Amino acid sequence: MKKHLLEQSIILYTVSKWLIISTIIGVVIGCIVTLFVNVLQYSEDSRSLLGFKYYYLLPFALVFTVWLTKTFAPNAKGHGTEKVIEAVHKRNGKIDVLVIPIKLIATVITIFAGGSAGKEGPAAQIGAGAASFIADLLRFSKENRKKIVICGISAGFASVFGTPISGAIFGVEVLIVGIIMYDVLLPSFIAGFAAFTTARFLGLDYTYFDLRFSQVIPLELTLIGEVILAGIFFGIISDFLITFMKKSELTIQSIKINVYLKAFLGGSLLVGLSFIVGDEYFGLGVDTIGYSFYSDPSIINEIPWYSFILKTIYTSVTLGVGGSGGVLTPIFFVGATSGNLFGSLMGEHIAFFSAIGFVSVLAGAANAPIAATIMAVELFGLEIAPYAALSAVISFLITGHRSIFPSQILKMKKSDMLDISIGEDIDHTSVSLREKDKQRFINLKRKLKAKRKRQDKEDKQP
Repeated sequence: MKKHLLEQSIILYTVSKWLIISTIIGVVIGCIVTLFVNVLQYSEDSRSLLGFKYYYLLPFALVFTVWLTKTFAPNAKGHGTEKVIEAVHKRNGKIDVLVIPIKLIATVITIFAGGSAGKEGPAAQIGAGAASFIADLLRFSKENRKKIVICGISAGFASVFGTPISGAIFGVEVLIVGIIMYDVLLPSFIAGFAAFTTARFLGLDYTYFDLRFSQVIPLELTLIGEVILAGIFFGIISDFLITFMKKSELTIQSIKINVYLKAFLGGSLLVGLSFIVGDEYFGLGVDTIGYSFYSDPSIINEIPWYSFILKTIYTSVTLGVGGSGGVLTPIFFVGATSGNLFGSLMGEHIAFFSAIGFVSVLAGAANAPIAATIMAVELFGLEIAPYAALSAVISFLITGHRSIFPSQILKMKKSDMLDISIGEDIDHTSVSLREKDKQRFINLKRKLKAKRKRQDKEDKQP
């Protein structure tokens, strides 16, 4: 009896401790993220004050962000989520406090000038940086600092997404592929909800989509079959996105010229490209994402089928030459517009497949099918849940052992026929066909070859 009471008392103390700590973390991060989003919104609204197209400033803005991050906080460059995952796995969550202001300023400048990047990754990095600073201030142990930083990631995502449950889950799920860290699940939920509530209290507005106003979602076998095909399609799109961005980054890094000149030329390339393809691929691209959730043919015709390809190019160049921002908003853009394409090919349910693509490409590219499914419910309503879950999991599997975040740790394999080096970061994981399955394929190939030879021999006989 005494042992039982001791156990329950210790658990109650632990829960109470993390309830208080994670609430404080969430409130602080909710305030910081609200400031970040409001500054970003104000900067976007002020574009109209310019006497020329805002994206003409992009080459100069990219040069400035390269100088800013290189001089004051090198870890603030690129997309924030990747740097946070790296800090959790390799530095016990230790993040330079200068990342907070530098990431905020660099991201605002990049997006204001038209850089194709997102706000979710920077919000997560800002949140994680604030959590790391608080942990150092209170002299927490390395293990507890790591937990607090994970709470900061979840709080950052929850408050910027406007989805407290999926945001909190995403902050935990995105760290390790195949494992949910249950020991930080409660603190992450509390921090995420506290940050979301704080942001709402401070007046931050969020956009939610009710697809029931676009079209009714029927329950029929044909649609289920189409959703399965959609999951395969979005898995291929996710793989394309990951591969293109990685190859682009390596190609840009291999160009041996001054980093500032590289940034200027990259921005100039995107400005020049806009004269051919239009300017809707600059910035966040939330208007195009919103258009894709309607089934009005006049709106659908305004979204070219190749939109997801161009957005991938714009994002790859922006981040590759030194722009600062996240990749999640571009992922949402790619998902929604590729879903729009898939729905158009199917002939109906276009808004529905845009919503499915929105979350399925996130599931595939970020290896986060659980968070993606919950996000579908929070953003689009309960009716879409079973379809979103089916497509998201298929997309997650089809993408393979790759990720938009190469520092993710791989703790599972997506096929029993593969030999995977478990426990490595996903960028250094070796993947090969299992030996007995390799032999099976070799034997099958030999049988087919022998069969063709016999067939050729019979055909030559008179």
